[in-house]
Amino acid sequence: MFPIIRMRRYRKDQNFRDLFSETSIRPEKLVMPIFVEEGISKPVEISSMPGILRYPLGDLKAYVKHLEDIGVKSVLLFGVPSHKDSMGSAAYDKNGVIQKAISVIKDNTNIITIADLCLCEYTDTGQCGLLKDGYVDNDSTLEVYRKIAKSYAEAGVDIVAPSGMMDGQVSAIRDELDNDGFENVMIMAYSSKFSSNLYGPFREAAESAPKVGDRKSYQMDYRNQREALREIDLDVYEGADIIMVKPAIFYLDIIAKARERFDLPLAAYSVSGEYNMIYNAVKNGYLSEDAIRESLVSIFRAGADIVITYFTEQILTNSK
Repeated sequence: MFPIIRMRRYRKDQNFRDLFSETSIRPEKLVMPIFVEEGISKPVEISSMPGILRYPLGDLKAYVKHLEDIGVKSVLLFGVPSHKDSMGSAAYDKNGVIQKAISVIKDNTNIITIADLCLCEYTDTGQCGLLKDGYVDNDSTLEVYRKIAKSYAEAGVDIVAPSGMMDGQVSAIRDELDNDGFENVMIMAYSSKFSSNLYGPFREAAESAPKVGDRKSYQMDYRNQREALREIDLDVYEGADIIMVKPAIFYLDIIAKARERFDLPLAAYSVSGEYNMIYNAVKNGYLSEDAIRESLVSIFRAGADIVITYFTEQILTNSK
């Protein structure tokens, strides 16, 4: 008779379970997204993302100092401008909402400041690039991305995060930053960003829903794994400092494959739809609140080094 292997010894009480735990949620590995809006005088709650607000610039200093006090180390900025046009010109305005937000954070905290770089919040079409004959034109869009990256760097950003999924965006941005003397500004590339059904609440939050067509010609087909890895491979080749998979929980296989294949720091973005589903399931009593931590652990366990999640503030507040 084979001896009984006593695996339950490792799990007999919470102290033992903690001692032998393999994966942890560390504050320095979490990134809190922040929406900053022009033209409002007080924070506005986002109806599809309970607990998440759009902040006016006037309230941003107090909010980020609060985040720093509870242990937040990094934030990811999204802007909601008061002006939109066909060129997305507010995105690279030196006095734009994100440029000002970067300065507020860097002048008042030690928080690592990451700025999303895209056009969907700034164009009157809601597309991530410039339209030409009804199609998002790749190369003219890259020229605008260059301008945005430079304006962010001049404002003091630590990391730019291009999310538009244009071919060659990392190379174009790296070239612009280096030529302008911003060699130390990092690029966190949305390397494998899928055309997902999970972005709906974000599009309300950022007022970025496409008014014309959709984004399937540049965001990844969610049926494809090998193509996703090829996209990441290209961003690595072009000079990305950090690679990303987005969304996260529905794409743990992509995260795991990316971890096996690439040595660069790997981020995963647990998106608004994931937040909405888990938040509401917990609120309505269908899931324990510990499901929030379980979801984040699953992303780290799959291989992510960094997780962008709207639960960052809640997790760190509750851990105090």
